[in-house]
Amino acid sequence: MSSNSAATADEQVELWKMKKLIKGLQAAKGNGTSMISLILPPKSQIPQFTAMLATEHGAASNIKSRVNRLSVMAAIASAQQRLKLYTRTPPNGLVIFCGTILTDEGKEKKVNFDFEPFKPINTTLYLCDNKFHVEALAELLETDSKFGFIIMDGNGSLFGSICGNSREVLSHFTVDLPKKHGRGGQSAQRFGRIREEKRHHYIRKVAETAVQVFITDNKVNVSGLILAGSA
Repeated sequence: MSSNSAATADEQVELWKMKKLIKGLQAAKGNGTSMISLILPPKSQIPQFTAMLATEHGAASNIKSRVNRLSVMAAIASAQQRLKLYTRTPPNGLVIFCGTILTDEGKEKKVNFDFEPFKPINTTLYLCDNKFHVEALAELLETDSKFGFIIMDGNGSLFGSICGNSREVLSHFTVDLPKKHGRGGQSAQRFGRIREEKRHHYIRKVAETAVQVFITDNKVNVSGLILAGSA
């Protein structure tokens, strides 16, 4: 088996595991609001979310119902412990689900999940509910099609890709194009030629950069290309 085939097989296994996990999380239900859903997108600051959970834990102490109060505080404490396992957010983000669910027999069961999604998740989420919120994870499974985009105007160009709710900037550069010249005669013609030459060089650079970014090993690496910008 080639390395590419092995990589594809591994990806399919991870995809199958994720689908199975999401299905189980979607089916889980609990009493009160003791089920925590926490999502950190890539490059999130762990201390920021640690502080947020500490604040939420303090606020939960004011819940009137003793049973619900203890359940929510326990779920938040579990999320805090899971978060302590990470010194930095993984490259694809971090997802944490903690809480008390009801089994098919009607008994309560504590569950804790923390993992890195199989591809970047561009969502920030914190919710206490009687269910786990997996919508952002489900969106990652809806489409594997990656589209490229180019945003171009008189100040520069930006190149990126979008796949589901994940966006990535791949390259960008600025440009200093000469403005229209107000003088007449030969001077206006000369400045006009210079301006057109620089515009031509700019467009050529955009095209060359697009080839570098969106073509890999002589193959287009996106399903389509979106062009945007001011005329």
